[in-house]
Amino acid sequence: MAALSFQLQHSDTHSNARAGEITTDHGIIQTPIFMPVGTVGSVKAVTQQQLTNDVQAQIILGNTYHLYLRPGTDVLQAAGGLHQFIGWQKPILTDSGGYQVFSLAEKRKITEEGALFQSHIDGSKHLFSPESVMDIQRKIGADIIMAFDECPPYPSDYSYARKSMELTHRWLDRCFTRLNETPDLYNYTQNLFPIVQGSTYKDLRQASSEYIASKNATGNAIGGLSVGEPEEMMYEFTAHCCEFLPTEKPRYLMGVGTPWNILECISLGIDMMDCVMPTRNGRNGMLFTTEGVINIRNKKWATDFSVIDAALSNNCSNYYSKAYLRHLFIANEILALEIASIQNLSMYLWLVQQARQHIIAGTFTTWKNEMVVKLKQRL
Repeated sequence: MAALSFQLQHSDTHSNARAGEITTDHGIIQTPIFMPVGTVGSVKAVTQQQLTNDVQAQIILGNTYHLYLRPGTDVLQAAGGLHQFIGWQKPILTDSGGYQVFSLAEKRKITEEGALFQSHIDGSKHLFSPESVMDIQRKIGADIIMAFDECPPYPSDYSYARKSMELTHRWLDRCFTRLNETPDLYNYTQNLFPIVQGSTYKDLRQASSEYIASKNATGNAIGGLSVGEPEEMMYEFTAHCCEFLPTEKPRYLMGVGTPWNILECISLGIDMMDCVMPTRNGRNGMLFTTEGVINIRNKKWATDFSVIDAALSNNCSNYYSKAYLRHLFIANEILALEIASIQNLSMYLWLVQQARQHIIAGTFTTWKNEMVVKLKQRL
């Protein structure tokens, strides 16, 4: 058992983009990386075999709030942890449930002790504290576990944002204390990442970044962005946080984003990202391709027998036609959701792999600027 390590391999000369390798007890993750979201132990409509063979995912996410409610930590512990339960032997990251508590604004109460919330399933009441969230994530058994934080809404006034940040910092101290008091359950190391907060106030973001960096964790995360603020503001505050987070540790930007968001944030110094967008949008017929965005339900695709995305090989993108996929959506066939989800996830993973190659080759910025324009096109 060894703590997570990060090796910075290449830095771009024209931006803050980096290529590196994260080593965990469940394998190596080449960065920059996008992490598919498997909220309840499943990336929706995609099997673990497809994630490995078609999507070429290197790490996936689980969600503490949802897994705690279903199937429950007793089941996961009896199975030997989430890796064993779902048949996935690569790295897993679990978020702390803080974002779900944030999204349950009508059903939760935040105090110094923690967050009291009502289950969205049956209305039952539960308390998440820094200690209980560490215990839950221990039982889930992810390689990377997130600190319990409060995610303030956008916009937030300065006073609320500051109090929220300070609460997040106090909770972080309790997370580290609890983790140090408890053993790894499954004979591999779990690594705690703190989360920077501070809403859209530069002094708070700096203070939070510096506080998080002082903990000398194996990696650090930026939270509270992509919660409704304009894109340019997200970029501004991502860059600002990266100024104060250590270069020798991986930086994880939570909940981002579109393909062009991914590239812009890589250029700012981000190593890890996640988002439900590729699968959620895919299930609704929006395809992210290497040439731009497609609404596959549009009639224009009804007789387009070209493959979905010729640049992507060895998966359904290069096997099925646009016309066929449109037909499946119009006919409400379940297979449509699977094909579209695999297309979008494959494209995201292709994108970060290409970014990595261009960083190493020294051509990242020129390529990125061209790709951002292309990826935003509506086809």
